Amino acid sequence: MTKRGCAALATSKAATLRVLDEPAFVLHHYDWSESSRIVEVLTRHQGRVALVAKGAKRPTSNLRAVLLPLQPLSLCYGGDAEIRTLKSAEWAGGHVMPSGEALLSGYYLNELLLRLLARDDPHPALFDTYRQTVKVLASGLDNTIAPLLRAFELLLLRDIGFLPDLSVQTLTLQALQAGSNYALFAEGGLRAVEEGVALRGSHWLQLHAALASDAPLTVLLRCCAEFAPELRSALQTQLRNLLHYHCGVSSLRTRQVMMDLQAL
Repeated sequence: MTKRGCAALATSKAATLRVLDEPAFVLHHYDWSESSRIVEVLTRHQGRVALVAKGAKRPTSNLRAVLLPLQPLSLCYGGDAEIRTLKSAEWAGGHVMPSGEALLSGYYLNELLLRLLARDDPHPALFDTYRQTVKVLASGLDNTIAPLLRAFELLLLRDIGFLPDLSVQTLTLQALQAGSNYALFAEGGLRAVEEGVALRGSHWLQLHAALASDAPLTVLLRCCAEFAPELRSALQTQLRNLLHYHCGVSSLRTRQVMMDLQAL
């Protein structure tokens, strides 16, 4: 290859290693050195990415006030290592920081994404769902938080391939009967049960239709909000067990913090 060809290849490679104006959210950060931090971000087109934010701990750093969780950002970064280098970050605007229970709920969403999403695996539809969910959390409507979390959990599980078809029994592929009880199991999917925590076939079919709608988050939120309290509790228990199974934990840290605060 000629020198000109090598130079063109090097330039092309360098260009592919730079990401400009990428929509993102901070999921987590931790100290890297005396002045720098490692920031785990969810991006729309690149998936979950780890970035080193050099100098972000310094009081004079512009990044210090921008790299906040649950805030829409626009990032520029580069590099081909497992941990890329953050070049710039700007607040994209749109809403204020959630507070109270909504803030803890946002941290819960972040923990789920950190545990369940592989790095460099893009999920643009899930990113948009997360952005909409955080915006609702920031609106301050406390009565929507629980249904909103159930809606996000369902969409997250579906997007990463861990949610079975909610219109049929998983093992037999028999259609659900509206008046029969069905439970969601981590290893067996959706199956008929006679006792225990379960939902009617009609409820699972409602959720299935909501997932297939053009605005699934909105329709799922309305659907979950209309469920009776005992149905919401049953759905929460089954989704929690499924999430814990795939996260490989018996309890999520943020959920435990929420329970401890409620107990106080």
